[in-house]
Amino acid sequence: MYETVGFSHDFKRTKEHKMTTTLFTPAALGKLQLKNRIVMSPMTRSRAIGNVPNELMAKYYGMRAGAGLIITEGTSPSPNGLGYARIPGMYSDAQVQGWRLVTDAVHRDGGLIFIQLMHTGRVSHPANMPAGTRILAPSAIAAPGTMWTDSDGPQPQPAPVEMSEADIDHAIAEYAHSAKRAIEAGFDGIELHGANGYLIDQFLNTASNKRADRWGGSIENRIRFAVEVARACAAAIGAERIGMRVSPYGVFNGMAPDAEMDAMYERLMAELSGIGLAYIHVVDHSSMGAPEVSPVIKAKIRAGFKGKYILSGGYDLARANADLDAQRGDLVAFGRPFLANPDLVEKLRNGSPLAAPDPDTFYTPGEKGYTDL
Repeated sequence: MYETVGFSHDFKRTKEHKMTTTLFTPAALGKLQLKNRIVMSPMTRSRAIGNVPNELMAKYYGMRAGAGLIITEGTSPSPNGLGYARIPGMYSDAQVQGWRLVTDAVHRDGGLIFIQLMHTGRVSHPANMPAGTRILAPSAIAAPGTMWTDSDGPQPQPAPVEMSEADIDHAIAEYAHSAKRAIEAGFDGIELHGANGYLIDQFLNTASNKRADRWGGSIENRIRFAVEVARACAAAIGAERIGMRVSPYGVFNGMAPDAEMDAMYERLMAELSGIGLAYIHVVDHSSMGAPEVSPVIKAKIRAGFKGKYILSGGYDLARANADLDAQRGDLVAFGRPFLANPDLVEKLRNGSPLAAPDPDTFYTPGEKGYTDL
């Protein structure tokens, strides 16, 4: 009897392995069931007037509820993290109420939605921030380039204040508080933005982290902030409701690779996997001219993390299906195609041509290029 059971199990596993996985194959994510493997990437759209989500944003996200999972634009867990003009927050009662409009719209149309928590850290300007806030970062090193402000146009990014131990503890607590408020607002989970040169990535990267204390220097110290944020949020809402986005070898916002980068991400994956996060979301912007994320580090992340792996980076239907079937990842994120194609899922399913997005409307206020499609 035992040999028969073992044979049946092996046969079933082999049969499942041979089944083709495509974008339209359902998937489990923690306790959630996704209707397909298409993820709408987080994309800043700058429509949150006064940093509060609104009806226009609810319409925008509701129109795209065909995705298996929507991840919102970067949303600050703190007034100190509102570095860009017109980005939303998730810490006040008004923001919770505004986001409830969004989650209701997505759920009404059968979708699932995670909020991306993005503290911009040094990528900021006082003109974009409320009174009484501070630009904080691991070290007092200004981000390169300029920042758009509605009041004065492009402005140089000023040097941030180096965070004290108390500032770091407070920021970690803000992430956990924001995670709780997100669930209160109806979100199915959260994504921690640990990529693209924002606060968590600023601790990971030696270009922005020159600290000599327990938050900088060694791999163990540089990953500490990311790990502690993840741990605090997991204690607040459960690890199965949390993912993290990372960008190894990314150069956006002044980041730079170093000799220990592969080892650092391997260690980070082991820590996040131990906490039990639902997914890791790996940024690859090489299709837009950024340096390639090597297949080697992608494979190491895939091997070292027990949860789901979200692929991203200029995917089309054929490449997405090929990588899913080859088990290089579990879900595939699409970004800009969703901007001009709210019905992207059906277009991919039917092989319909895709409309091209209008870059002039990416970050402007109003419905043009946003909901008038």
